[in-house]
Amino acid sequence: MTGELLYEKRGEIGWVTLNRPQARNALTFAMYEGLAEICTRIGQTGEAKALVVTGAGDKAFAAGTDIAQFKSFEGGEDGIGYERKMDRILDAIERCAVPTVAAIAGFCTGGGAAIAAVCDLRLAAASAQFGFPISRTLGNCLSMSNYARLAALIGPQRVKEMIFLAKLMDAPSALAVGLVSEVLPDAASLHARAEEVARTVAGHAPLTLQVTKEALRRLQARIADESIDDLIRLAYGSADFREGMAAFLEKRAPKWTGA
Repeated sequence: MTGELLYEKRGEIGWVTLNRPQARNALTFAMYEGLAEICTRIGQTGEAKALVVTGAGDKAFAAGTDIAQFKSFEGGEDGIGYERKMDRILDAIERCAVPTVAAIAGFCTGGGAAIAAVCDLRLAAASAQFGFPISRTLGNCLSMSNYARLAALIGPQRVKEMIFLAKLMDAPSALAVGLVSEVLPDAASLHARAEEVARTVAGHAPLTLQVTKEALRRLQARIADESIDDLIRLAYGSADFREGMAAFLEKRAPKWTGA
């Protein structure tokens, strides 16, 4: 692994750390691919019985995709390609043969929130904040799989509120709606609890866990079985998306036109 994605074994538990604290652990494509590769490999090798995913430091789990990854985009087809790439990566994480635990402190937004959503269990520090503030920042959209996954986790109305209002959900609110199962006081206690939870599930019947994971994944896949390429093309091919990127890089408020 590169220094931006760390992997270690602690007994029967694998730990992945998104390691770009200077950028709030914003994800490059190489980091996404590396995480997917680890999840696939564990299923093939049996080297771990559970996997914990976390972010370096206490400021962020991951603050989405690094904006530099979008600089080469020229139109809507690039957006479709990006969302298909992300769906493939998230599918690999979701299909990981062992239970996955997201240990979340600080910002968990955009692609970081998407990774947390595909993990089986989510634990949060009191500092955690979740969301997809894309209506305020870039002006892009999510894939159908991500919309379906979020709707299954917190309900369609809360998904609308999260995206329409560009509002981040704090840890107590995430606990109240079932997005996370526990809130811990700080990053240290969060990691200790993640280790404990991972060891608990690692000791349970692996086929029961595997079948349950796959059955629920198939149920969700049926809900998401509709193409929205036309909608993705509309968002990523828009002048608003180009304006959102420029405004983000120039650290100013975007001027939306709806075009």
